[in-house]
Amino acid sequence: MTARSHPTYPPAFARALRQLRAVSWRSEVSIEEIPSPQRIAPFSVAVSADVVVLDDERGSGRLVLLHDPAGNEAWDGTFRCVTYSKADVEPEMVRDPLLADVGWSWLMEALDTHGATYREPSGTVSAVISTPFGELAADPGSAEVEIRASWTPELSADLSLAAHIAAWQEVLCTLSGLPPVPPGVVPLATRRGRR
Repeated sequence: MTARSHPTYPPAFARALRQLRAVSWRSEVSIEEIPSPQRIAPFSVAVSADVVVLDDERGSGRLVLLHDPAGNEAWDGTFRCVTYSKADVEPEMVRDPLLADVGWSWLMEALDTHGATYREPSGTVSAVISTPFGELAADPGSAEVEIRASWTPELSADLSLAAHIAAWQEVLCTLSGLPPVPPGVVPLATRRGRR
């Protein structure tokens, strides 16, 4: 059930939901809670993000938190983070044969840097370049990188979802060409509901 419609939650999911809603997002990141998957887990919540700099959308993504109190053998746990991030990039970046490895390392390093403990990471990094021809030859074309990933977060009274959200936000912003926020700097509150 979605986080919006379910009247009561297991304590672990309720705690994670409070942590998600209390996150301080970067000022360039606009967040909106969206409908979450209904059939994958008994409890879920999802957010959509747009990275906007000077009215220019640089990237977008989604974060879904799934929870099954009974556990899920495929997840090796009771929670699962599922993320999607994409951004337009320079065509030269897409042509780099190391791009997939670098994109995946952004996620793994962000999780480690933020102290997010996790198991069973999986995902893909895709790069697409569109080159126009014929009547479209005057168009500049486009290049896009997309990172799809999931992992099992270790959450407890001492281990917060906030570290996982911070890691995902960092990957989304890095992919969108924004520099990381230095340690100890608190992001300003974001604009809510901008869509």
